[in-house]
Amino acid sequence: MSLIDSLDLRPKKAAGCPAGPCCALIEASPDSRLASLTSAMANNQDRNFDDLADHFSRKIYGGIKGQIRLAVLSADLTPIVTHLMANRAEPLRVLDVGGGLGQLSIRFAQQGHHVTINDISPVMLDYARVKAREAGVEDTISWHCGPYQDLIGLALEPFDLVMCHAVLEWLQEPELLVPTLAALVRPEGYLSLCFYNPASIIYRNLIRGNFNWLQQAQTYVADSGSLTPNNPCSIEQVRGWMAQSRFEIQKESGLRVFSDYVVDRRGGHQVPELVLAMELQYSGQEPYKWMGRYLHVVAQKDELDDLST
Repeated sequence: MSLIDSLDLRPKKAAGCPAGPCCALIEASPDSRLASLTSAMANNQDRNFDDLADHFSRKIYGGIKGQIRLAVLSADLTPIVTHLMANRAEPLRVLDVGGGLGQLSIRFAQQGHHVTINDISPVMLDYARVKAREAGVEDTISWHCGPYQDLIGLALEPFDLVMCHAVLEWLQEPELLVPTLAALVRPEGYLSLCFYNPASIIYRNLIRGNFNWLQQAQTYVADSGSLTPNNPCSIEQVRGWMAQSRFEIQKESGLRVFSDYVVDRRGGHQVPELVLAMELQYSGQEPYKWMGRYLHVVAQKDELDDLST
């Protein structure tokens, strides 16, 4: 059993609890350098990964990068699921916004939770459906293709856990994401938000001696064929949006806090299992977590449902 598979997110079922849900298809009708970089990287539309689905699948989840992401996210969410499942037998309602390949969501579905996966890209959803079919849970997952904003109009029952990973940095108006998702989280439910860390691209270029790039960062434009995001947001911005939407942050972690910066791979860097173990060990530790290429914030919604009060 791998380190990732050992992280158990399953509900504790009472006698007579069904093996899993039966869901139908849903059809939708910092500093000045950092500030300059984030402003320059912004574009005019939300990113759709139809053209890069295969590249995304191979580059991100086809190796150690994807293993680290899944391991850290799973480790952060395990105690949250344990808390949510305390004193209840029914499965959780889980929404994955911008779910991509759906690895975590498929695992939730395998473990008996009611899962909905959303993505703006039909190609990405096709990839996720294939993986869900292979896992035997395609028909137990609700699928929604369209912008995340459309979810509000579906009158969905609020969710216990909403996950939104690697979406924020690709949005034209990232400040609207958290308040929109807040409407989909039940009182005392949780939001899991993973996003690109703009400080990491500066640090990486400092380490690699790309000083000319740094001097010209304010004019940087992300390559359309690149997985470097358009509009990265700082942790301070995210904390502010969380507070405004009446979320209390429970956990902050870093993903890929050192492995992406290594130029000369030697010693333990050549052993993927050791890299994964060290990434997990330091993902939640100060100050190392702030060097993660991605940051993960888990926040609990206020028990008061009316955000106007």
